[in-house]
Amino acid sequence: MSHASAPTTADLQLVDALRRYWGYEEFRPLQLQAMQCAMEHRDSVVVLPTGGGKSLCYQVPAVCLEGLTVVVSPLISLMKDQVDALTDCGVRAACIHSMVEANEKRRIAEEIRSGELKLLYVAPERVVQPRTIDFLQSVSVSQIAVDEAHCISSWGHDFRPEYRQLRLLRNALPGVGMHAYTATATERVRTDVAEQLGLENAQIMVGDFDRPNLVYRVKRKNRATEQIRSVIERHAGAAGIVYCISRKQVEETAASLVSTGIRARPYHAGLEDHVRERHQTEFAQEEVDVIVATVAFGMGIDKSNVRYVIHSGMPKSLEQYQQESGRAGRDGLEAECLLLYSGGDAALWRRLIKQGEQSQSGAEEGRQGAFDALNAMSDFCHSAACRHRTLVGYFGQELDHDNCGACDACLNEIETVDDSLVIGQKVLSCVLRLEERYGADYTAKVLIGSNDQRIIERGHENLSTHGLLEEHSLRTVRDWTEQLVGQGFLEKTGEYNTLSVTQHGRELLRGGHTPRLLKPTEPQRSRRTRTQEDGDQWEGVHKGLFEELRKLRRDLAHERSVPAYIVFGDQSLRDMARSRPTTLDDFRQVSGVGEKKLTEYGDAFVTCIRQFFDSH
Repeated sequence: MSHASAPTTADLQLVDALRRYWGYEEFRPLQLQAMQCAMEHRDSVVVLPTGGGKSLCYQVPAVCLEGLTVVVSPLISLMKDQVDALTDCGVRAACIHSMVEANEKRRIAEEIRSGELKLLYVAPERVVQPRTIDFLQSVSVSQIAVDEAHCISSWGHDFRPEYRQLRLLRNALPGVGMHAYTATATERVRTDVAEQLGLENAQIMVGDFDRPNLVYRVKRKNRATEQIRSVIERHAGAAGIVYCISRKQVEETAASLVSTGIRARPYHAGLEDHVRERHQTEFAQEEVDVIVATVAFGMGIDKSNVRYVIHSGMPKSLEQYQQESGRAGRDGLEAECLLLYSGGDAALWRRLIKQGEQSQSGAEEGRQGAFDALNAMSDFCHSAACRHRTLVGYFGQELDHDNCGACDACLNEIETVDDSLVIGQKVLSCVLRLEERYGADYTAKVLIGSNDQRIIERGHENLSTHGLLEEHSLRTVRDWTEQLVGQGFLEKTGEYNTLSVTQHGRELLRGGHTPRLLKPTEPQRSRRTRTQEDGDQWEGVHKGLFEELRKLRRDLAHERSVPAYIVFGDQSLRDMARSRPTTLDDFRQVSGVGEKKLTEYGDAFVTCIRQFFDSH
């Protein structure tokens, strides 16, 4: 525990609970400050990237405070996983949702009245029903935790109107601390969340958005199935997620992977509930390695040992990308994120945003925000700049070093053209000759010398810039134009995204800046990188023993019908395969081993370790 002042009694309580139930010796960044707000009943907004340990921020205070912690959560799968994980640690928790039968609800109500239950998970639309509010007013509520709180803001990437009603809960339980948690929120969204929930003098805490253990790569889609398969083969036997934009793409991709012997399952909202649930369970219990999914999958996934996340199409925002790619490496170990994009992705998202706007009341207020977010995502795809720097910059933070060592740009995997300056000057000159009145597609057609009917009608075949880049394909020139936008030399304005030259761009025209324009070649097979850090994280780990421990974890998880990571995360298994404890006292020292897990699993794992070395 690292802060300047002496620890308070409440701080010591929190440390003891963290060690006893979860088996951890110290807090991650911002966790203690967030927990102190909960202990002191002060409202808060906590933004911690995926893997930063948001759940513990309210779960640890829940076992220290008198009364019930109410957790507002949007998905049944999320509630179930959280309750299973808490139960496995020895914490009394339950969830109420549409699948819970009346007898079970009565039993849960009795446990709440008697003070036995510490956490209750409930959906936003249910928690604001008059009967639920009346019940909560009749019992002792210690805190309210709102998970996935960005859903309350129309400026966020996943606006859900039902979240707006949570102010009713705030008003019904005055004096009870309310805490909003999310993995992704710009400054505008953070302020809006506090305002919409009616939080009083909320302390806003924002963690470091950088995830240094993730290696980001962005490639233009080119034989996508092969690109996807090469990542899966690099992480053979490990858990991974492949995201697709449409249900059809999910089904096709999953079938293609299965046909090559990869253990994969599809997941999208069009599947029947029991099929979707079975596929998720198989993935959680390590019976399959890959889930191919739409964005319907993931918000409720706590699986800590995902080693790669692949996007087979461009997401609609950097918030969405940060959240989905962040499902890799939640245990802090190395993981890979590959984003494949094509020219049509942005157009598809524009159409979907407009359709969503027409079908969802209240969503029009976030329309411009959605298009701005889409433009930023498109710029990210076409950029040749450091991925880590761009991501943290979008959320208002800075990277404190020049080379992240963990993206295609900083690992020099991106090849650039030698005459970037000349090409950049030609593109910008064309934008000016077109009087900054046209978009990227039209500008690229002029540059390659197209005799498109519109170009002839407007006389643009007579411009000096017509055909300046005729030796290149339309796609290549279009990509370079987007890259110049992403690097700030051009900007898109108005509803039709017309191009205009920025001040930065005018300096480029004078030779004052040189852009980085990507070479239009076939993507090469990704090189193995970060071997030093990978080696550090595996240093001292007996990989044969690690695999045996994985099998034991899978068997135990299957027996208990819980996800494998609930038994132990990969970090704990590596620690066991490194320290090789052969007594329960030694096993107690393993990261992630709390009192209940020591009792529940200690004998099985210690026996496994002994037998492994006896037979080897």
